[in-house]
Amino acid sequence: MILPVENEIIKLPDMKRIINLLPVFILTLMIYMMSSCAINVAEKEDTLKDALEGKFYMGAALSDHQIMGRDSLSIELVKKHFNSIVAENCMKSERIHPVEGQFRYELPDLFVEFGEQNNMHIVGHTLIWHSQAPKWFFVDENGQDVSREVLIERMRYHISNVVGRYKGRVHGWDVVNEAIEGDGSWRKSKFYEIIGEDFVDLAFQFASEADPDAELYYNDYGMASPGRRQGVVNMVKNLQGKGIKIDGIGMQGHLNLDGLNLDEFEKSIVAFSELGVKVMITEFDLTILPFPGQDVTADVGLKAEYEARMNPYADGFTDEILAEWNQACADIFRVFLKHQDKITRVTTWGVTDNHSWKNNWPIRGRTDYPLLFDRDYQPKPVVQTIIEEAKR
Repeated sequence: MILPVENEIIKLPDMKRIINLLPVFILTLMIYMMSSCAINVAEKEDTLKDALEGKFYMGAALSDHQIMGRDSLSIELVKKHFNSIVAENCMKSERIHPVEGQFRYELPDLFVEFGEQNNMHIVGHTLIWHSQAPKWFFVDENGQDVSREVLIERMRYHISNVVGRYKGRVHGWDVVNEAIEGDGSWRKSKFYEIIGEDFVDLAFQFASEADPDAELYYNDYGMASPGRRQGVVNMVKNLQGKGIKIDGIGMQGHLNLDGLNLDEFEKSIVAFSELGVKVMITEFDLTILPFPGQDVTADVGLKAEYEARMNPYADGFTDEILAEWNQACADIFRVFLKHQDKITRVTTWGVTDNHSWKNNWPIRGRTDYPLLFDRDYQPKPVVQTIIEEAKR
C-alpha cells in the first residue's frame, strides 16, 4: 500500500510480513524476560558474606594458584561467598624474603590487588614466625647464631619493608605467630632464644611504626587449651601495660571432629574479648581424619608415616560421617554467631577440600574433607545451615 504525503510517497510495511514475524518477536521477548528473571534469581541467591553482614567478615585463605588465577572456580566462590582474604603462604618470610635484602613481591602484589578489586578486607600473614622462616634470618656467614642486636635489626628491616610496601592497603597483619606453648610457657624459638620474650614487643612496635593505621594481631593454634589461653592473656596484658599497640587475637580454628571441645574454645573467645581486643577465628577447618599420637596439635613441623588405617576415606566419605561433620560444623558456627559481638572475622584455611593443607599434614597423601566447599566446588549442607542461622 502506498499513500501520498505532501508530494512524498511513504511505503508502509507489508502487513502480511509483520504477521509472519510476530511469533519470532514474541519468542524473543519471552526468552529475554526469562533470562532477566534468571539473573534476578541469581542475584538474590543467599551467600555466606551477605547472610553474615553486620556480624563478622567471612574470610578465606588464598593459595598461590588462586592468586595467580589458575583456579577460576575457587576464585568465583571467593567472590561470591567471602569478603575477606588472607595470604596462605606467599607473605611468609621464607617466601617473601628468601635472601637477605631481596624481596619477592610478585604474588603478594597480586594478592593485594585482588582484594582491592573486589572490595575485600585484606589480611597479611605472617610477619614473625619461627616456622617457614628463611635460614639466613638467624645465622651469620659462618652458620653461627647472630647476636641479639643483629636479629632485632633483621626483624625491623623485614617488617618495615613488608608492612611499608602495603601501607594503607593491607587492613590487618598477623604480626607474631605461635609464640606460646600449650602449657602457657614461651616457645623456645630462635627469636626467643636469641632476643628473649621482648621479641614480641619489638615486632608489634616495628609493625605499628611501618603502618600506624593497620590492625595488628597475635595468632596461635590450640587456643582452647587453658594453658595457652592464659599464656596469651598474660602476653597481651604485658603488651598493653607497656602501651604497645595490639588490636586483636587470632584463634586458629584447626579443629578435629574427634575430641572436639567447644566449651573450652568458647571460654577462650570470652577471655580474649575481655582484654578489650578483637577476636578472630583465623584458620578454620574441621578434619574428619584420625590424628596420630595423643596430643592433637597444629604444629606444621609434625610428620607421621602413611598408614592405610589413617586414611579411611580415600574413596570418599560415608553419609554417616558427612552428617556428623555437618552437625559439628553447624554447632561451631552457632558458637561464633552467639559471640558475634566479640568476633570480627571467621576465615577458613582454604576454599575447597581438594586444596586443603590437611590432605598432606601431618601425613602426606591423605584425603580429608575439612572445609565448607567440596572437591566439586559445591557447598556442603552446612553452608545453607549457617546462612539460615545467621538470618535469625
